[in-house]
Amino acid sequence: MATKVYIVYYSMYGHVEKLAQEIRKGAASVDGVEAKLWQVPETLQEDVLSKMSAPPKSDAPIITPNELAEADGFVFGFPTRFGMMAAQFKAFLDATGGLWRTQQLAGKPAGIFYSTGSQGGGQETTALTAITQLVHHGMIFVPIGYTFGAGMFEMENVKGGSPYGAGTFAGDGSRQPTELELEQAFHQGKYIAAISKKLKGPAAA
Repeated sequence: MATKVYIVYYSMYGHVEKLAQEIRKGAASVDGVEAKLWQVPETLQEDVLSKMSAPPKSDAPIITPNELAEADGFVFGFPTRFGMMAAQFKAFLDATGGLWRTQQLAGKPAGIFYSTGSQGGGQETTALTAITQLVHHGMIFVPIGYTFGAGMFEMENVKGGSPYGAGTFAGDGSRQPTELELEQAFHQGKYIAAISKKLKGPAAA
């Protein structure tokens, strides 16, 4: 059976979604891995989103908490709100109490990626504070560390991401993920998929 890696994200303006798409490609590049994109439910009303000039959502399916149990590994993505994950993603995780009671996510690997509005907007604190969610489920946090190589040391251009995971800067919303940020996202997907496959064992081959 294939190793299932779920890329689960929330994206209001599309920045996190672009990273998610690259992470899926990276995960799917690993032999024996089935990678799938999922969105968490929106909590804001349509009229509020319209006033915020949010574009329409993509056609990625909306995940329910119980569907998380089907995966062997995860990469969770969200924009930052005041240095922490957006409330939409937190609301989804708050609904996973049933999985927590039965420990269905315990021992499963998970990575994190994110988008912030500025360089001081939470590229590390967003990931760091999100780890508490994984800990309470007994999940295994998989950072990318410095496995991305030279791309981790880029100093000439603005680059999101950190050893915690892939990232991008949205700025006023007009800035889109750069080629280097997308390459890091692809790397993260491939890296976590390979670890998920190893943890699942020979049956995944």
